[in-house]
Amino acid sequence: MKYRSGSPGRIFIVRFEDEDDVLKGIEQVVVENEVRAAYVVLVGGMKAGDFVVGPEDETMPPKPMWRKLAESHETLAIGTIFWDEEKPRVHLHGAFGKADSVKVGCLRQDSKAFLVLEAIITEIEGVEIRRTLDPGSGMVLLSMES
Repeated sequence: MKYRSGSPGRIFIVRFEDEDDVLKGIEQVVVENEVRAAYVVLVGGMKAGDFVVGPEDETMPPKPMWRKLAESHETLAIGTIFWDEEKPRVHLHGAFGKADSVKVGCLRQDSKAFLVLEAIITEIEGVEIRRTLDPGSGMVLLSMES
């Protein structure tokens, strides 16, 4: 286990409207405001998104199991934002519910808001953390240089 201590910095409140791309919107706020580390909380509705619900098995590199949101769902999610060499990487896990069905997974692409989705992005100051490619998993993972 490795860890670092930081402090909360600026807080951004974001209102996504119907059809807004959620992941791209989060990245846009982070880039425009030069945020290098943050966490994000989402609450509201989503109507589209591709998300991963785990690996198919326990082998490396993992082969992701993909699922799609194809209609409106209530959404609650939390994630982290750290940069790789070129851009911010959002790692966002959420629960997506409709009627008596709930799906949980890592939202990865094609994310569309439904009506209104709110995000709170809290900057983390005083940490030097980034994401780097892990050769064993083929994933871009959290890296804390000593």
